[in-house]
Parts: sequence; C-alpha cells; structure tokens
Amino acid sequence: MLSGLRVVEFEGLGPAPFAAMMLAEMGAEVIVIHRPGAGNPVAGARNLLDRGKRSIVLDLKSAEDVATARVLITRADALIEGFRPGVMERLGLGPEAMRAANPRLVYGRMTGWGQAGPRAQEAGHDLNYIATSGALWYAGEPGTPPVTPATLVGDVGGGALYLVAGMLAGLIRAARSGRGAVVDAAIVDGSAHMMALLMSMMPSGNLSMMRGQSLLDGPHWSRVYACACGGWLSVQCLEPKFYAEFLSRLGLADDPKLAAQHDRTQWPEQGARLAALFAVQPLAHWAEVFAGSDACVAPVLSPDAAAVDPHMAARGVWQQDGGCLSPAPAPRFDGHRRTVAPPPTRGEHSAEIRAWLDAAE
Repeated sequence: MLSGLRVVEFEGLGPAPFAAMMLAEMGAEVIVIHRPGAGNPVAGARNLLDRGKRSIVLDLKSAEDVATARVLITRADALIEGFRPGVMERLGLGPEAMRAANPRLVYGRMTGWGQAGPRAQEAGHDLNYIATSGALWYAGEPGTPPVTPATLVGDVGGGALYLVAGMLAGLIRAARSGRGAVVDAAIVDGSAHMMALLMSMMPSGNLSMMRGQSLLDGPHWSRVYACACGGWLSVQCLEPKFYAEFLSRLGLADDPKLAAQHDRTQWPEQGARLAALFAVQPLAHWAEVFAGSDACVAPVLSPDAAAVDPHMAARGVWQQDGGCLSPAPAPRFDGHRRTVAPPPTRGEHSAEIRAWLDAAE
C-alpha cells in the first residue's frame, strides 16, 4: 500500500517505533537510525517493533553522523522522532531546517505532553498521560483504583495510531500539493480524542462523571466476572436482544430480579448475583454455555491462550517469530497477505545505506 515511500525513524521508545513499524508493514521503506550501543534493555537486541525496517547506527553526538542523518532526511518522504521538544532543533534537524531542504517532508513528532504547554518538557509515561487526559477515569469499578492495560490506551491508542493517521494525511497532501506537514502527535491529545465515543453519550444521560453510573462502566451486563478456576469471563450484552439471549443461556430469562436491564439502582445487586453464579463453575463451563450465541460473552485470554483460540488461530492473528509470540500486521488489505521481514540487528544495513548515500551524491 505504501510501496515507494521512504521513512526515516530516529530510535525511540514505545509509540514512535510502533508507528514506524505499522508504516513498514504497509510497505513503506523504513530506515531506523539506531544509537551506538546495545539499545533498549527491555526490548532486547532485536526489537519486535523494528520488524520490516532497515537499520543504520549513527552517533548523533558526532557532527559527521548528524550530517549523514541530514542527507537521509533530504531523501525521505517522512520522518518520525520521539524526543522531547527542542532536541531535534538543537541537532539542526528540526522541522524548519529539514523542510527547507525537503519541502515535501512529512515530519512526525511523537510525545506524551505535546510540543507546547506547561508540561511539554516534563518526563512522563503512558499512565500519566491518560490520567491527565481523562481517558483513565472510567477504567475500574467505583471505590477501586482505575486500571488499564499496560501501554495500550496511551502509547498505542492515543499515541502511535494518531501519529500514523497524521502521517498518512500529511503524505496524501504532499502527493497532491508538494507541500509536507509537521504532525504534532501527543498522547494527551489522542487519548482525550478517543473519549469522543463516550462523550457522545452524555446528552442522552448515558454518561456520568461519576464512575459506575454510566451505560458501559456500571451495569451488571458490562463487566468481567471471576470463575471457579480463577479465570475471567467478559460480558457486554448492551442491546436488549443480546441481554435476553444472555439471560436465556443462563436459564434466567424469567427471573424478575434481572428483568430491569437499565435500572441503575439495581445494578449493584444484579452484579453481585451474577458474580456469585459465575464463581460456581470454571471458565471452560461458561465458554461452552455461551458458545455460538449472540450473548456477547467471551473468555479473557492471555496472549499465548489467544494464539490457540479457534477464531484467532483461523485468522492467524498471533504468530511465532524466532521463538517469540508476535501479532500479525493489521489492518488487512484485499488481494494479499503481507509478510514482514524480521527485526534487523542494530546497524545491520549501515554499510549498504552509506554506500547508497555515497553513490547518490
């Protein structure tokens, strides 16, 4: 889909390399500039987020290597960096300088707090950003601390995916007009923007500023229940016909205490009743009870269990890559199933990239 486009990525953490990985999976040529050394100790020598990319090691403390980076950028369609605001400018590689040399350049900037604002220069992580943006507020039951899947809502959802969307929009404009763009992708912005789906329910009274009182974060039919084996079962039968199917599968279709689906005053008691019921049998039992139904119920699976789930396995969602579990590229496009090269070793393509730059001079 993006064949013929070249992206230069400056090594960073989390959302920036994730966004560049997605562009590589869509066919773009992504050259990642790695720092000298072993790299991110959390990711290991071969970072999964580098799959599909080529690697060159450059020391940005060296004037000569900064000059090499500048030449790379002038021959690229897009750039991705995830430094604190001002770092690229101090290197002489900021948007103004690079777009003067390459007017078509789409310059992607990935931060937590954004390029401007009182906290722009402060450190932070996923949880801090979504806590500040409001996206963490509904993640949990009343009286309990909010919880969230690690690095998904902020770094990936509000960060990387918004950067990808912005980059693609910028690349479309550059193709049409010859003018590039600077994309300021901030996790606080993106994660707040994702809240539009919930905020759209406020005029109807289905969203409350009090936790546990909204359409999706309080009802007995929209939560996770513990099973006898220690496993967990997700339930979210929103529409009346799905709720009816849910009760029918449990043999509770005629139970008057569960008939009022949307009576908020009954939600705590109804939830406690269902919690006691699900705790009697193991997860496998409940999975069988709801199999093939429209009750909107599904087991909570770990990634390795998800890999062998019949539906996930049929779609090939999870794969083994060098002995490690990794997700297949998404989204899918009609007509082909893209394969992606494994992550390179750091600096694996340094010599050939430098040779290409020298030959092009």
